[in-house]
Amino acid sequence: MKKNILKILLVLFCCLGCNLFSHAQDAGFWLSVNAEKKITQALSVSLSEEFRLNENMNEFGTFFTDAGLTYKINKYLRISANYRFICKRRLDDSYSNRHRYYFDLTVRKKFKPVTLSLRTRFQSQYADIFSSEDGKIPAYYLRDKLTIKYDAGKHIQPYFYAEIYTPLKHPYDVFIDKTRYCAGFEYEINRMNTIDVFYLFQKEYNVKAPETDYVIGLGYYLSF
Repeated sequence: MKKNILKILLVLFCCLGCNLFSHAQDAGFWLSVNAEKKITQALSVSLSEEFRLNENMNEFGTFFTDAGLTYKINKYLRISANYRFICKRRLDDSYSNRHRYYFDLTVRKKFKPVTLSLRTRFQSQYADIFSSEDGKIPAYYLRDKLTIKYDAGKHIQPYFYAEIYTPLKHPYDVFIDKTRYCAGFEYEINRMNTIDVFYLFQKEYNVKAPETDYVIGLGYYLSF
């Protein structure tokens, strides 16, 4: 029964992805590998690698390495601090090096079988520090994300989240310049290994040449 449910979800995601990609402005594929190690019951460290294909999956657009610390204050509240090194493809096919620092505050509450979580992120990013006149000027953002996760049993947890990007330093009075909506499911192979499959819709606002992205994603998580 567990395998049948997983097969049905995978087929539905493939059908949805193929249908939407046929109308997509830019279809993408994101692949990530993530590891988390508990130091104590409250403190853990994490390391992630992610690769992103864009331009209808014909171009290696972005890859990054992310490392961080998470501290669980209690069963409802946790904080984290992360650093991310990013290589992002430019229009001339060269790559821009970016350094991102961010801090998260997450509130989580279970209403069995549903779990709600609200995450607020403060983010600072530097682009091309040694090769750009603006390299030492950071871009600041607040990113608020609401996630709803449902425990379907049989090691499967479907979820949905919505996220908004708020620039803190902008030449115009802009409250939101990007939104993300994502639906997916996590499949727990065992206590240490989890697979995440998702579909994501991303849209930019109030910027030059705004983009709309349609993304299928696959992630692997190792917890130990």
